[in-house]
Amino acid sequence: MNDDHDRPLPGLPRRALIGMVHLDALPGSPEARRPVGEIADRAAGEARRLAEAGFDAVLVENMHDRPYLRRHVGPETVAAMTRAVASVCDAVDLPVGVQVLAGANLEALAICVATGASFLRAEGFAYASVADEGLFDEADAGRLLRRRRELGSDVAILADIRKKHSSHAISADLDVGEHAAGAAFCGADAVVVTGVATGAPTSIDDLAAARRGGPLPVVVGSGADAATARELLLHADAIVVGSAIKIDGDWRRTIDLDRATRFVAAART
Repeated sequence: MNDDHDRPLPGLPRRALIGMVHLDALPGSPEARRPVGEIADRAAGEARRLAEAGFDAVLVENMHDRPYLRRHVGPETVAAMTRAVASVCDAVDLPVGVQVLAGANLEALAICVATGASFLRAEGFAYASVADEGLFDEADAGRLLRRRRELGSDVAILADIRKKHSSHAISADLDVGEHAAGAAFCGADAVVVTGVATGAPTSIDDLAAARRGGPLPVVVGSGADAATARELLLHADAIVVGSAIKIDGDWRRTIDLDRATRFVAAART
């Protein structure tokens, strides 16, 4: 490993470990069951477990709102997520990020600005794709960066490239490195590389290609676990982890403090 490896994310330490808080289904979504206050309290509790385990940051996501809306969500989702993210920010002394599925990046930015969260994860930032939500036919970078400037915000943007749960036939002539270069050209602060689905391993070859493609920090976005974390951090600048730190490794369940602690210990070895 050499000095060129180190490309820390804005506001985060080198080789940062980012733990996921998957919010319970929010009002208006098909599986919604809990009141917003309870959802916020549960999210804060999960964030405290991540802090106790030794994570460097927390990423809050509306994962249980499936099936997801494409590009924009309703005001009830924004309001509920704002309350939950604010509770997480109050609960832990860690950087907090926001992702609003699917690709609702303007809403994620608004939540960050309202709560003081410091970064967002953006799908569909550059290039088109076909996801299970439908066609992402227009990249979001132009609108998102202009809105960030209008709001006077310095929220960092972690942009997914070759988004999971998607077909990339539209851009099949571009490899991962070219996608990374495109995201950098469009103004992302980091790129996120994933496997094909939630919990699917991220390819070392794809991480290497993303690093060759541009100067941005490279983030592992899926499939990391205690057995692979150390090797992944030889090729990436940060890891986002969700499934592997949940009870039985199931993203639908709550965070298992023992699994989360073992993940951090393995990554730090």
